Amino acid sequence: MRALSKSKLLAFRQCPKRLWLEIYRRELRLDSAATQASFDVGHQVGDIARQLYDPKGKGILIDPQSEGFEVAFARSAELLNTSQPIFEAGFTAGGALAFADVMLPARKGGRRVWKMIEVKSSTEVKDYHRDDTAVQAYVARSSGVPLASIALAHIDSSWVYPGDDDYQGLLVEEDLTDDAFNREEEVKVWITEAQQIASKRTEPSISTGKHCKDPYECGFLGYCQSQEPQAQYPVSWLPRIQTKALKKLIEEEGVDDLRNIPDDLLNERQRRVKAHTLSGEVFFDGVNAATVLAQHKLPACFLDFETIQFAVPIWKGTRPYQQIPFQFSAHSLSRTGKLEHHSFIDLSGRDPSKTFAESLIAACGDRGPVFVYNAGFEMARIKELGERFPKLEPSLLAINERVVDLLRVAEQCYYHPSQQGSWSIKKVLPAVAPDLRYEALDGVQNGGMAMDAFREAVSASTAKTRKAEIEQQLLDYCCLDTFAMVRLWKFFSGRSELEI
Repeated sequence: MRALSKSKLLAFRQCPKRLWLEIYRRELRLDSAATQASFDVGHQVGDIARQLYDPKGKGILIDPQSEGFEVAFARSAELLNTSQPIFEAGFTAGGALAFADVMLPARKGGRRVWKMIEVKSSTEVKDYHRDDTAVQAYVARSSGVPLASIALAHIDSSWVYPGDDDYQGLLVEEDLTDDAFNREEEVKVWITEAQQIASKRTEPSISTGKHCKDPYECGFLGYCQSQEPQAQYPVSWLPRIQTKALKKLIEEEGVDDLRNIPDDLLNERQRRVKAHTLSGEVFFDGVNAATVLAQHKLPACFLDFETIQFAVPIWKGTRPYQQIPFQFSAHSLSRTGKLEHHSFIDLSGRDPSKTFAESLIAACGDRGPVFVYNAGFEMARIKELGERFPKLEPSLLAINERVVDLLRVAEQCYYHPSQQGSWSIKKVLPAVAPDLRYEALDGVQNGGMAMDAFREAVSASTAKTRKAEIEQQLLDYCCLDTFAMVRLWKFFSGRSELEI
């Protein structure tokens, strides 16, 4: 019988087939860029946790990857007889193994006991974290560790970084001792059932479904979908599936094709998506779109931001996961139809916030609508900048007063079957302006790639030539975002006479 790691037991909790694939067909796993980014963030937060829980640097870090599991288990057992913090201590018992992020020594009743702390990069305790700590506690206690308590440390999203590498307060703990200790019998059942799956010679037959992305996206989803027939018109194309009746039909009864969804279970937008997807016909209420946009006279500005966020803040005065804008693109359209472009980008590695705000005020001017696509994002960033820089707040909030959301016009007045239920600008643009293509851009083609590019550009190890290349890629990408809005505005407003 193989000893199953905590990660494999949690994979089993999500889907038994995932566990089997993790063991026997791991080469089929394809983690998304977002998943890989979360792994990287987890490592970074773990490094900070070691500094916080071992400020004097007396703790011992065990590295099972380089030392080997058996050596790691043996060293862990030896170190549990000492009185120093241990990081990545390993335990094995009852058909399972686990490594603890942090083990802190304590005294209870005159004897040495241990406090275990699991460190997560999330901003709250989630249900699957409770499963995590239950497994950790069970394996540790079953292997003979005198475990007195277990807690989960997560990021406090309200904490503000004071600077000077002072991260005290970044993590907050929630004691999960009672919950974890009371679930030992439950964990035993998981291990028994997981061992049964692990012993199978053939892949379990389990269909894809909601569990494939709950609590996190499975790297085997693409493989599993390739093994089963796919609906010609997937119900996943329906926007905002929220009603209980519709969810029941899809999740419990297994209806997966739009053709089999009754219209009376759909709202107006969902019925539009279904009807025009099945007919292949474009929906465009040009009169309404032009009427709405006619209320907003030229001159106009078309605005888009790119932002970066850090789980562990690097700039004084910022919070964990705060979206910090480092770039904007602004296309200005005059009353005569003259189009000008303004841009800002800061790849210096310093906090770009104040210079961004000042440049934004200058670029937007003081009159005319400011068109954005999905206004909530840019407006929230502008409001945050105003809160951070009170002297600039009136001018920044004045920009927000002028914002007009082109996404709302698109949602109300336009739908092309190729959108597949999405009104993201990257779905609408190819239908309206097929000559503009994000995939033709070099290097940066979406917001996630822009964040990755920023991190690479500000890294001390990045060569000047590469940094210059990244800067141009970011400028081209953000520029296309706002020029795309100009083209959408022209189409929706019926201004075909404008040569833009």
